[in-house]
Amino acid sequence: MTQISAPLRAQLTHAIVDLVVQVPPSDEAAQTHPSIRAHAIARTAARRASVLAGSLSLPPGVLGWITVLPEMVAVWKLQAQMVADIAAVYGQHQQLRREHLLYCLFKQVAAQLFRDLAVRMGERVVVRPATHKVLQALAQKLGVALAGAALRKGASRLVPLLGAVTVGAYAYYDTLQVARNAVALLEDKNGL
Repeated sequence: MTQISAPLRAQLTHAIVDLVVQVPPSDEAAQTHPSIRAHAIARTAARRASVLAGSLSLPPGVLGWITVLPEMVAVWKLQAQMVADIAAVYGQHQQLRREHLLYCLFKQVAAQLFRDLAVRMGERVVVRPATHKVLQALAQKLGVALAGAALRKGASRLVPLLGAVTVGAYAYYDTLQVARNAVALLEDKNGL
């Protein structure tokens, strides 16, 4: 396996912690049938993430490598806003915590890292509150897991047009996965 540089791990860890320090505000109103609006929010966010990631993937060579981390962070911010908006349409934005954001954003990337934070109790998933130190440790582990993705994204910059299409398609798919994580968590009868 390729050795992941300490600066890249540190940058990813810092970006993840900064991302979840505060839950984004939402202008969405609670809905009678939230799944319909959540689906629309997810599709819109997925399209935006695809365009954003694909656009930032276009520069070739060194410039392309420089855009990898900003692209990942921009997509995560878009996804965090999407999770906040979905929580709002379910009438649960006020209960949304940073642990929920981390869980929704990264569960599909590194599910095993969340086994101590999220516990399955029968049919429901309970996301436990975490201290800043626990979130920092989780962010460090996520940084290692995501560093491999960053390297793959960087490599895709070697073939700019095809790489941009691939990165855009992955951002679309990943954003829909984040939305599914959020909806599954919010549709639990006990919610957040």
